[in-house]
Amino acid sequence: MQADAKKGRIMTAPLVQSRFRVTGMDCASCAAKIEGTTLRIAGVAEAEVSVAAGTLVIRHAPDADLAPLAGRLSPMGYALAPLASGGGQRKAHDHGESCAGHDHAGHDHAAHDHSDHDHSGHDHAEVGGHDHGAAPAAEGRWWSTGKARLTLLSGLALVAAFGVGTFVPAVQSWLYLAAMLVGLVPIARRAVAAAANGMPFTIEMLMTIAAAGAVIIGAAEEAAAVVFLFLVGELLEGVAAGRARASIRALTALVPKTALVERNGATIEVPAASLKVGEVILVRPGDRISADGLIVAGESGIDESPVTGESVPVRKGPEATVFAGTVNGEAALRVRVTATAEDNTIARVVKLVEEAQEKRAPTERLIDRFSRYYTPGVVAVAALVAVIPPLLFGGAWDAWIYKGLAILLIGCPCALVISTPAAIAAGLSAGARRGLLLKGGAVLETAGKITTVCFDKTGTLTAGKPQVTDVIGFAQPQAEVLRLAAALETGSSHPLAKAILDRAAADAIPIPPAEAAQALGGEGVSALVEGREVFLGSPPAAAARAPLTVVQADQIAALNDAGKTVSLLVADGAIAGAIAMRDEPRPDAAEGLAALKREGIRTVMLTGDNRRTAEAIGRQLGIEVRAELLPQDKLRIVGELQREGAVVAKVGDGINDAPALAAADIGIAMGGGTDVALETADAAALHGRVKDVASMIALSRRTMGNIHQNIAMSLGLKAVFLVTTIAGITGLWPAILADTGATVLVTLNALRLLRVRLE
Repeated sequence: MQADAKKGRIMTAPLVQSRFRVTGMDCASCAAKIEGTTLRIAGVAEAEVSVAAGTLVIRHAPDADLAPLAGRLSPMGYALAPLASGGGQRKAHDHGESCAGHDHAGHDHAAHDHSDHDHSGHDHAEVGGHDHGAAPAAEGRWWSTGKARLTLLSGLALVAAFGVGTFVPAVQSWLYLAAMLVGLVPIARRAVAAAANGMPFTIEMLMTIAAAGAVIIGAAEEAAAVVFLFLVGELLEGVAAGRARASIRALTALVPKTALVERNGATIEVPAASLKVGEVILVRPGDRISADGLIVAGESGIDESPVTGESVPVRKGPEATVFAGTVNGEAALRVRVTATAEDNTIARVVKLVEEAQEKRAPTERLIDRFSRYYTPGVVAVAALVAVIPPLLFGGAWDAWIYKGLAILLIGCPCALVISTPAAIAAGLSAGARRGLLLKGGAVLETAGKITTVCFDKTGTLTAGKPQVTDVIGFAQPQAEVLRLAAALETGSSHPLAKAILDRAAADAIPIPPAEAAQALGGEGVSALVEGREVFLGSPPAAAARAPLTVVQADQIAALNDAGKTVSLLVADGAIAGAIAMRDEPRPDAAEGLAALKREGIRTVMLTGDNRRTAEAIGRQLGIEVRAELLPQDKLRIVGELQREGAVVAKVGDGINDAPALAAADIGIAMGGGTDVALETADAAALHGRVKDVASMIALSRRTMGNIHQNIAMSLGLKAVFLVTTIAGITGLWPAILADTGATVLVTLNALRLLRVRLE
């Protein structure tokens, strides 16, 4: 059962979700009007508006009629277009009577605020039928918009009034009145439309009252100038908002429009959007790769800087993964497509970032609640300033009414309301462009408060596959030991066998053929190599075939103490040598952990691996170790840390660590853009770098610092001009400049985050 808080109705049917693109929206006050109008539609339970993404998400009863919404928004200057594919509506999660349709605001995982982790419309079962709006639709050039034309017309009318009025003073006031009406009539129309939808305290209404009042007290020229400056401010807000949207849209532009695909024995050029999974494409040197895929043939350096920010091309060969939008280097590649255009890494990142921008941070919610009372309060203060001094102290009516009108303009909440969402949107976009995906403002805000980071070991701190660390020659040289071992392991898919073969390839060791090879369960593998009987297996199995010396046994024990798996090679009836393997730390693991420690953040390894191996890796990386843990043990430890007062991030693979990822204040998945890495946790380090966790925290702290700067600027400017207006130093012109200037400054300051450098 669904309770509609706005209407007091009870809605028994499950909620569905519809998503729309909104044009003409520039700031948070626009979002408030759109949200308020939407909530007045019968059957609508929730509405979420994202200025940065230019989207409206509605959760509503299945029988709700949304058709009137476009007609109600149009007079306010907003156009609505549905975002849907194969049915633009999705069933929202039904959590039963107690929380049907709510956004998990009370979904508290051991003090973990998921209030922005909006699952009510995040239907995992029916995503296929829902178009996330892949990329924001490209908007026209700012100078070709209706707002630009209106601003130009208002400016020309003001100049004409000034020019003609200078030579014909008798009609000057009438000319200024006409110039004012050119801009004010559309503004007033939007104000009336908003009031008709239950929102009387809008910026347009304040502007209309102030301009009309200025005309009444004989300040028509100032009224005309103020209207023009207001339109200029709106236009600048639109330009800034467009830049923010373009930052994400630029990602989609990285993917080429066409591809060379092999079909029916020929290579033909086709639209990249038509590529199907399993098809093979040809990528010429210097070309952008048109789809996610696996290299079938060829080896080349891949410039991944447009997507990952990596400054050095990555050498890749057969079976290596490549991403759409990256640039092939010096050699032709044949690539098997693994994802369609709407599901490649870039498209999925854009979709998830757009959805994240629709979810509000706690600070943003606080500012929104404050602004609901702030604007009516400003109207009340302006009215008191206009009437109290003349009534009680004999002040001049025209002077104090003028000051009251100026306070109306100073008090416009645009800059304050946009201070948080602008920074959050820029922070989310900046992170996404660097492979740091944070799913919503709440996650971005919380990341900066992290005091403890718990890491999984395998696949997170380590590469997730064993590597040869030591080759020891006893009766044979090291190269011979590796050569014979590789001969035995040729053709095997076992991870340890692959590690030996990779090391032999890296050392350019020729591998001889093996005959009569056989796997001995629980022991190892044997074969004839160049007529010699050779065995590779565990130390006990090898010792049963040839005796170990005390020195050899001590060396093996030392390798085991270092957490390494040891295989012994027996050749010609003697222990020929030993090969030690271990899942080694990622190349940047030590650097990433050191970066966290420099910020005073505690790091802990939580692993199910054996204690000896875990402690060996822990000593190498300098991290606290808790080993031999079951999933419930990891969950318990996260809870214990939180009860001790820590704000905990859990970093893992998004599957095995699911309970701990959910319980942590932030769950961070490590991965190369897989579905699991993108979908399971609150955040994802798409490129699998440990140092990205420190970068994520640094981005959060910079974003919150930017928000604090924005709030200080918006409130500080208003406070200064409030005092100067009451003191008679400034009037209507500076008042509107203060409001417009603060809004533009706040937006531009937020956009600085798009250029932030993260180590």
